[in-house]
Amino acid sequence: MTRRRLRFGLLTVAAGSLLVGCASGERTNEPASAALIIDIRIANGAVSPANTRTEAEVGQRIVLRVDSDTTDELHVHSAPAHTFSVAAASGQEFGFTVTVPSQVAVELHHLGRTVTTLLVRQ
Repeated sequence: MTRRRLRFGLLTVAAGSLLVGCASGERTNEPASAALIIDIRIANGAVSPANTRTEAEVGQRIVLRVDSDTTDELHVHSAPAHTFSVAAASGQEFGFTVTVPSQVAVELHHLGRTVTTLLVRQ
């Protein structure tokens, strides 16, 4: 066998091994869990959801998707805290993570309502 064929054969085997490794689901750079999406609707002074409990994991991406007919502020009482300005618009998205196990209130400032309390676990 010539050196050229030998190199080609080794490269083919190496490439095949990489493909098999990727297909096996052993990716280390993937997040442990998918993003948690919470849909929030503010209409005519009413908020949905209201006063719910939502489970999340430390480090998990949390996305608040908001449709609102009024302006307000969303406060996320985590460490560090997050504040998001809500416009009178549809399709708004606000993302964050919580790095410490805790109970985290997500509240609307002007309406004075708790949307949900995140139960963030390890």
